[in-house]
Amino acid sequence: MNRIPRTVRWVFAISILLLLAMTAARVFSWYMFRLPETETDNIFPTFWLGFRYDARVVAAIGLFFLLFSAFPVLNPFQNKNARRIWIIYFILVSLLLTIFFVVDFLHYRYLNQRLNASALSFLEDAKISAGMVWQTYPVFRIILSVIVISWLIAKTIRWIYSFIADTGLPPTRRSRISFFVASFLVFALAIFGRVAQYPLRWSDAFNLGNDFQANIALNPIQSFFSSFKFRSSSYDALKVKAAYPQMAAYLEVDSPDPEKPNFKRLVAPDSLYNWKGRPSPNIVLVLCESFSGYKSSMWGNPLNATPYFSSLCKEGLFFDNCFTPLIGTAKGVWATITGIPDVELVKTASRNPLMVDQHSIINDFRGYEKYYFLGGSTSWANIRGILTNNIAGLHLYEEGSYSVPNVDVWGISDHNLFREAHAVLEKEKKPFFAVIQTANNHRPYTIPKEDQEAMGLVNYPQDSLDKFGYRSNEELNAFRYMDFSIKQFMETARQSPYFKHTIFVFIGDHGIAGNANFGFPSSWTVNSLSANHVPLLFYAPGKLPAMKLHDLASQIDVLPTLAGIVNIPYKNTAMGRDLMVAHHRDSGRGNMAFIMDYNNKNIGLLKNQFYYNRPMQGNATVMEWADFAVPFKGNIPDTAPYEWWSEAFYETARYMLLNNKKSED
Repeated sequence: MNRIPRTVRWVFAISILLLLAMTAARVFSWYMFRLPETETDNIFPTFWLGFRYDARVVAAIGLFFLLFSAFPVLNPFQNKNARRIWIIYFILVSLLLTIFFVVDFLHYRYLNQRLNASALSFLEDAKISAGMVWQTYPVFRIILSVIVISWLIAKTIRWIYSFIADTGLPPTRRSRISFFVASFLVFALAIFGRVAQYPLRWSDAFNLGNDFQANIALNPIQSFFSSFKFRSSSYDALKVKAAYPQMAAYLEVDSPDPEKPNFKRLVAPDSLYNWKGRPSPNIVLVLCESFSGYKSSMWGNPLNATPYFSSLCKEGLFFDNCFTPLIGTAKGVWATITGIPDVELVKTASRNPLMVDQHSIINDFRGYEKYYFLGGSTSWANIRGILTNNIAGLHLYEEGSYSVPNVDVWGISDHNLFREAHAVLEKEKKPFFAVIQTANNHRPYTIPKEDQEAMGLVNYPQDSLDKFGYRSNEELNAFRYMDFSIKQFMETARQSPYFKHTIFVFIGDHGIAGNANFGFPSSWTVNSLSANHVPLLFYAPGKLPAMKLHDLASQIDVLPTLAGIVNIPYKNTAMGRDLMVAHHRDSGRGNMAFIMDYNNKNIGLLKNQFYYNRPMQGNATVMEWADFAVPFKGNIPDTAPYEWWSEAFYETARYMLLNNKKSED
């Protein structure tokens, strides 16, 4: 032992220290985020794979030191200046690792996803992002924790150096070379990750079988930098053409052209709902922040967060089996407005200048005044660009447009947002198409004091919150506040003349992953299907039937379905379909819903009551029963058709993002 070169002993001691710290961080994350059904899982493969990911990062740090310290002038035990440089190097590396792991922890707590390159999108809205962080998290305590952890690691690194510097015998030339070569091979093997032809990849984590285990195994450094390879905004022309005949048939394209794929459909009124002889109905489309189905009253959650909205669903046309293609507010807005899943892998399509020009069916509501109400700023994710550039004559109301003050970084409260929107709409003499986008069901979960008193806050024990899908009472009360705000708006609107001539549409911009085991198949929790399930309600008492439909539906179907209900001719060049036409044809049995997890780089498909999911890299697949209304009986079907359709939807969406320009109208 005493003959081992001191540089080798120092770098391995520091490597062990860093590995122990990373393992402790992983254990802490597992403990904080584990769900009841994961506690009995075999966690050894998860932690072993995580250890290998950590070892890769640590080995890269150690190998850099090992190679350069081989030169006497850079040997910290032979040169005082070199000692200072390497101590600073290891301290800075430790600080950077600490920051990465802390940010990663908060990122996972916020989005249920490990840190990846898509987080850089937040920097494009730095002011809003910083405000959200400041209002949500104890920033000073976090900074203090980072400083304390880094200081402890720095003190340990110095102590290890002093201990090694005072011990040991000078190594022989032979032993020095031998230990250097052996150390090099150990570090190189750790970086490669396995004794095999191909190296360890981040996507191997998704071979563990479920999203939670994969996310716990991942190292944020590798996850972050590996995800940069997915920055391309192009598409595979050969795959688009190969999928085109079946996609064109599914979407009922008017004049299919395999050589130059187009998806144009000129849809005439279908007379399912006859509005002739009546005023053209107004439209109020409400995009509800983080409106997870399993957290809501409509699916029997005992915490009963949305009793009022549940009562609306009993009086309207309610789709209880609706999904968003992706999670994220910007991606939800995009899918609703354009009818195309935003399959951009790092940024959002709204931030891509090549994609900002898009056709929207909203423009086919001719003669309508168009409104968009948001409590905060539409500069977030460049939402303003997609709205003002593509909706003709839009009246945009956002931060600075209202008579009431902001309550947090997301702008005015939802209650006040609905009030302000109502004040504008009740004065409008023409038919109108209005979009209202809520925000308070989102960290920092701000509820104004006067509304807290009016709605009343609840406080449940943590085990009840965990059991029924909530992380905190703050989150639960924010969910209840959304229901409260909708109730105040609808009861106020009911007293206004425009109410009886209006179709109200409600849909979640996305859901939030969590424990849905109280009433849903295991795939909803284990593979995060709960993050995409949202309510979809078309509400017009006396004009639309009170009916609950279990047909598979997608967020991209909202505008085609709405245009069909209103009975107007429209042009569709995207993926959305009229759900009511599909229902009258085959009760929606032919419907499919594409789902993508852009953080974990998975694509999937819901079809015939099954959920198929696979990583874009790697070979693990998930094929599980997904119907919460019917118990599973029978056999798992062949995955090949599901794989084909998921790939077809993905490549077609990539093509459409760049080929759905309104200039081609």
